[in-house]
Amino acid sequence: MKRHRWKRWLLWLALAVALAWLIGWLWSWWAQRGPVQTVRASAEQIERGRYLAAAADCAACHTAEGGAPFAGGVPLASPFGVIHGTNITPDPDTGIGRYTADDFHHALTRGEARDGHQLYPAMPYVSYRRIVRADSDAIYAYLMTRAPVKQANRRNGVGFPFNIRSGIHAWNWLFAGARPTPASQGQSAQWKRGEYLVETLGHCGECHSPRGLLGEIERDRPLQGNAELGRFAAPDLTPQGLAERGWDRAALRAYLATGSAAPAVASDEMLKVVDLSTSRLRGADLDAIATYLTGDRAAPAVALPAPAVPAPPAPAHERYLALCAGCHGRDGEGVPHVAPALRGNSGLRDPQPHNLIVALLDGLPEHDLPGLERMQDMPGFGDELDDAQLAELAQWLRSRYGGRSEAVAAQQVRALRESRPPPHR
Repeated sequence: MKRHRWKRWLLWLALAVALAWLIGWLWSWWAQRGPVQTVRASAEQIERGRYLAAAADCAACHTAEGGAPFAGGVPLASPFGVIHGTNITPDPDTGIGRYTADDFHHALTRGEARDGHQLYPAMPYVSYRRIVRADSDAIYAYLMTRAPVKQANRRNGVGFPFNIRSGIHAWNWLFAGARPTPASQGQSAQWKRGEYLVETLGHCGECHSPRGLLGEIERDRPLQGNAELGRFAAPDLTPQGLAERGWDRAALRAYLATGSAAPAVASDEMLKVVDLSTSRLRGADLDAIATYLTGDRAAPAVALPAPAVPAPPAPAHERYLALCAGCHGRDGEGVPHVAPALRGNSGLRDPQPHNLIVALLDGLPEHDLPGLERMQDMPGFGDELDDAQLAELAQWLRSRYGGRSEAVAAQQVRALRESRPPPHR
């Protein structure tokens, strides 16, 4: 008798699972075939949406190189696999053409698509959670009045068990509701505007804050840097971290507007951010971002120690003269429109040599900066120098031009050499 009772329970369980699956499938089917939306918006709202879409850096993840604007296909590396930015043009079948403004706001702030499936947190809905509804509606109006592009979304490369999207419900329950801790101190209207631009619209913490084992942002360490998301590490953006690397408000503002400032020239993913987002912002908003990052009471940039009396040429110095001086100058003074100055360079002043080692190993592409400024490409020396030689050169550069006395170990170079992505074919 008991055996039959268990069979009945299993049968009811199987029926319940099948019913749940059927309901989910029907909901998804209906959502994919809902009415195509038509948006009527004023020119003012559309223009505001254009500006806010730039502030939210939408193009960086949703416009592939050489592709149509906002048609998706951008590969986004993550510790769990490659995730591709989706099509957010108003195409009804492959884009967001059937989304209402409510659907769009829900996806933006809760990470759930119109058909009910969970979005991967690579879409920064955790940061967008606090977006003002009028801003969401303006971005929606702008996107829905762009040209629709019928382009299917690319398949993601996320492996088991992270490809089970229902598990994201648990992730959201654990982490999505956490409120960010401000990275600086302030109460002024400019500081508050900067907080909204940095923490919500600009979602800077998605790259510049450390992450935990499950990919969650560590909210108690805001903007303290992250070396896990890409080839280059996202540096510390706290007031102290910026000041120690030579940044002040004026330099930050110039960097965000043009990609070039005395401490650094924008590179890698940050060059894309400057090109597609911050260089398109109004001066008042750039001032607000710089105020938030430094705090209402900004500390002055830490001065670089005076250079020591040059020692007799060492092997690393001789390598610098042979490999680097032609572009960066005999004593690191830089060459306009060719290569930036090295003395006081933010990357050389960084407590971690990670980005310097990557640049020496891999080289850097040509930098086409906003406006008319350009920097030439830099060759990589990974095939020319061994680990010990590269470590020695990196240590000499940091000591000579960055005021850093810490040793750079050959093992650090080896680890980054072995993690180099394969060359494109």
